Parts: sequence; structure tokens; C-alpha cells
Amino acid sequence: MRLEVRDLQVRYGRIDAVRNVSLSVETGEVVAVLGANGAGKSSLLKAILGLEPAASGTVLIDGTDAIGWPPSRRVRCGLVLVPEGRRIVMSLTVHENLLMGAFTRSDAAAVAREIDEIYAHFPNLAARRTMPASVLSGGEQQMLAIGRGLLANPRIMMLDEPSLGLSPRLTNEVFAMIMRAHRERGLSILLVEQNTQKALDIASRAYVLELGRIVMEGTPRALRADRSLCDAYLGSGERRKSGAA
Repeated sequence: MRLEVRDLQVRYGRIDAVRNVSLSVETGEVVAVLGANGAGKSSLLKAILGLEPAASGTVLIDGTDAIGWPPSRRVRCGLVLVPEGRRIVMSLTVHENLLMGAFTRSDAAAVAREIDEIYAHFPNLAARRTMPASVLSGGEQQMLAIGRGLLANPRIMMLDEPSLGLSPRLTNEVFAMIMRAHRERGLSILLVEQNTQKALDIASRAYVLELGRIVMEGTPRALRADRSLCDAYLGSGERRKSGAA
């Protein structure tokens, strides 16, 4: 599945949150979107899924313009968002939250197998399957949110700040889960992440968003060698690691 965004604009009143953004995600590719708070990253993902109206521009899913489609139709086509802040339903059980991800599916047996696989990978979720999601730690909630997204049977998964608020150990576990899904399912991934170094470790390409505009794009190697990017997002330690002067 290929995703292409052309000249996308999102406005909140007089504020331009996303300004003429164009990007693409090829089949099986991991693409990162980097930038500081307020750069427009979350607004971009929401507009791609149709949760925020686009003032102008196009969103192409396998070459078909989906800009007028409701979010539910985009999800059924394989475009799924794991939102910032997890957005799990705390009053529902862990198992019920997972089932929410499969609301568009009718293959109950396959859904059950996939839930069993998620429980096998994450025994903490399995042990709490009948408990309300409110008992989970932040890392467990993120695992649950990603598992719920995977149960929507995505072909492209968009993740908004999956490491937000997590310890380095839990961040590593979350990124391992993302890459396992990428490898095992051939899943394309569009990743918004403030942990720039971690995002560049797994991405094949990256875009840098600043005040709603794309100001840089390229391979992780090229971006790591860029002095201005290192100064703004990576810090001097990463610049020394990359070999840039």
C-alpha cells in the first residue's frame, strides 16, 4: 500500500497548522516525521486519516484520492492511527480495548488468533486481560494501543509519539514491537516521534517539520550529517557520532 500526501493544509481559524505538506510512504517503508512541539505533526496525521478537515490538498491511497472519505473508510482501506496519548478506554477491560481495534472486521477466528499472539508477546497484558485498562502502566498502555491498532489489520500504520512519557527500557520495547510488526506483516509505517535518534535508527527516510512546513527531508545518514538538524534536534553527542564537523 502506498500513501502520498500532496500540498496538504490544515487550519484552525487563522492559524495554519500544516502548510502545503507533501510526503510519501512506499509499500513496506518506515518513514519518520520529526519536529518540535507545535510543529504540526499530530495535525498532519489526523488530517491524513480524516480526523481533521483539510483546507486543501490531497491524500492518495494507492493512487486514489481519499480526501473526501470519512475516517472509517480510510481505516477499512488499511490506514490506521495509533494516537498520541494512547487514547485507550480506561473503564473497559484490556481485552475489550483490543476488540475495539477489530470493529471493522468480520473474521472472528483470525481476530482471536491475533489477540492470542499479542498476549503471547506481552504476558503483562495477558495477565490483566479481564481488568480495566486503568490498572496498566504507561508502557503497558502503549503496548495495548499498538495492539489495538494492529487488530484493525492495517497496511499503513501511523504512530504519534509512541515513546512519549516512557522510560528508555520501555521505549526500546515499544520500538521492538513496531519493528516486529513491520517485519512480520510487511507493514508500512509513518512515525511521528520526538525521540529523533530512535526514529532515525529505524526509518529509511525522514521529514523534518517546522511551523507546519517541511524544511528538510532525506535519509537518516544525510540528516544526521546536517549541522542545523543536529543542533536543533540531536545535540552535539549525536553530531560527533555521525562524524559531522
